[in-house]
Formats: sequence, structure tokens, C-alpha cells
Amino acid sequence: MQGYRSLMSSEAIAANLERIVARIGSARKAAVAPAPHTTLVAVTKGQRAEQVRPALDAGHRSFGENRVQEAAQKWPALRATFPNLELHLIGPLQTNKVRDAVALFDVIETIDRPKLAQALAQALAQGGRTRTVFIQVNTGEEQQKAGVPPADAPNLIALCRELRLPVQGLMCIPPLEKPPAPHFALLREIARVHDLAFLSMGMSADFETAIRYGATHVRVGTAIFGERGQTTSEGQSGKSLAR
Repeated sequence: MQGYRSLMSSEAIAANLERIVARIGSARKAAVAPAPHTTLVAVTKGQRAEQVRPALDAGHRSFGENRVQEAAQKWPALRATFPNLELHLIGPLQTNKVRDAVALFDVIETIDRPKLAQALAQALAQGGRTRTVFIQVNTGEEQQKAGVPPADAPNLIALCRELRLPVQGLMCIPPLEKPPAPHFALLREIARVHDLAFLSMGMSADFETAIRYGATHVRVGTAIFGERGQTTSEGQSGKSLAR
């Protein structure tokens, strides 16, 4: 892997993590009706394994990666030392990467089309495995982003249930230049109508707003680890931005 910037110190990463956890706690206290819990998914896209270790050493266990290939290079060794960690796939998933994703990730947040749902259901059935699954909803209906349009979400949820996929929640990435609150409210309503317990929404710039709207998972990367140390060609179109 090429192009790494200077690394943030272990002490700084641990301190950043502590601050974000405190801010989550404060946001939950200020919220009128927060979710029963809010899990911090620490986004480690573009970060070296040694940048992840301070968070693991501090006791954090929930992490997110955008790319199957990068996760395969980084996480098996870390999981050998920290077997109780939980790894989320928060970037677009290609059907030819489904088997690898099932082997690597505990939670797959980005199911957004029938073909992918069918491939995942088949891989789970053949492997005799269970994974937590979220459906990604393109709340802003942006052409450059992954995610099922809100109007099509009910059909995809129904298909996943027919396939016996363990869909438990929804995920979204609001448009960058627009207020996120209406998008969080829309995702919450879709989840309510379809009796889904989990809402993965909110990143470094807006996770406190997401908590006010019932986020059960917030995805925070740069506020913990600093700017990403690696530039990759995959995902640069904006299909999945976890900041």
C-alpha cells in the first residue's frame, strides 16, 4: 500500500477516541428519545494496522472498513490478537466479493440491490454462517452514490426477508452539502414502518445530529485517526464516504 502520510501518535488516537465516546454520551443525554444504545464504529479506511492498535488497546472493539481487499490485508492478524472485535463493511460490495466479505466481516451494512441480496443469501446458506445485515438507503437519491432509493426500499426489505437474510437495520450517507437531519428522519421512518431495530447514520461531522434521530451506530474515522493515510482508486466517486 502506497502513499501514507505521517502517522498520528498512539496517545493522540486514544485521546480522540475518548473524546468521541464522551460526545456520544452527551448527545444521548441531550436527545429526547435516543436509541437504547449507540455503537461507535471507528472507521479505519486508509489507516495502517499500527494506527488501529491504540484504539484496540484502549478497549474499543467495533470498526468499519470500506473495501474488502484492504480489510483482508489488515484485519486477520488483528483479529487473531483481538478475537472479540466486530468488523463492519460500510463501503459498496460487488457480488464477486461476497464470499470474501462473509469471511471477513461480522456486519454488512451496504446491501442495496436484489442481485447482491441474492448472492449474500446464497453465500451465507452455503457456508452455514450468520451475519448481521443492513440495507443501504440512498436518501438523497444521488446518482453517484450507492444505496436503494427510498421508494424501492420496501421491496428490497421484503425480498431480503423472503431470502431469509438477517436484515436488522438501515444505513445512509446524506448528501454532503445539505442538512442531514431530514435524511436521518427519513431513514428512521423507513425503519419504523418495517420494524428494523438498527440505524447506522452519522459520521464525524454530524453524528450528534444522527443520535438525536435515533442512531444505533455512528461511523467516525477522521475525528479519531486524523486524515486518512492512504489514497485509493476504489471508492473515489463518492459511492461510500465514511468520515
